[in-house]
Amino acid sequence: MDAIKRLLFSIILLFIATSLYSSSYSFRKYQHVREFYSNIYQDTIDIGIKNNLPPAAVMAIAGLESGYGRGYVSKITGNILSLGAFKGDAELPSLYLPYSKSQKKVLFDPKEILRHSKTDLVYKQRPKSLKRDYRPSKYAGSTKKLEFLLYNHNSKKQAIKACLNDFVTRWISTSSNIKSFRDAKVYLNRQVEINGLKVLFEKKLNEKFIDMIGGHKNSFNYRKTWPKKVKLIMKKTGLIELVREIYINKKDFNTAWDLK
Repeated sequence: MDAIKRLLFSIILLFIATSLYSSSYSFRKYQHVREFYSNIYQDTIDIGIKNNLPPAAVMAIAGLESGYGRGYVSKITGNILSLGAFKGDAELPSLYLPYSKSQKKVLFDPKEILRHSKTDLVYKQRPKSLKRDYRPSKYAGSTKKLEFLLYNHNSKKQAIKACLNDFVTRWISTSSNIKSFRDAKVYLNRQVEINGLKVLFEKKLNEKFIDMIGGHKNSFNYRKTWPKKVKLIMKKTGLIELVREIYINKKDFNTAWDLK
């Protein structure tokens, strides 16, 4: 009887531990979330550390803005942070694209479009996105080869890296025209100067950075719900813990992701 009680007790403890993990990092159960972060984590950490920006917050913003890389603008351009084009930058033009009623998404790959029946597709002229197009220069800013990054892994990686680099150098910068961006950069530089790079992996700093650059006028996103959504992604995916395990504890992505 004692053995049975011990077994039942162990099962209860395991259930509680699993439930706690599920509630803490519940977004990790989605394969598309794992795939998205497995492709951007290293560049985000490297670029963030080099420029005194918290990698977890940047990854959370990218997840929200790109729909974990599944939004059609992100897929076409590599612009996972939904960055607007500066003067002289190539931007994604207006596009005439079909919407799949069965899959509930916009299609742009000619091969995929051909696999759908005409009755499943609803064509619509999409307005200019005003977002920077990070495809190679011969395609960027045009309606040609919208599917290019889908079939060219190295180019996609370079496009995403360029997007991340723009965010931490052209946007969150002491020379930015946006006061909240300048203030955020000054704050981050000061915190790293006082506490060292490990401060970039602390929850308080990540959340403060998100609040500084969003949720108010003249910011990255003026909507008051934006910081809440970013912080929810950061929490439910365990991004602070993930990048800390990778950078500080030197674990590989898969090991860090599977930690409970």
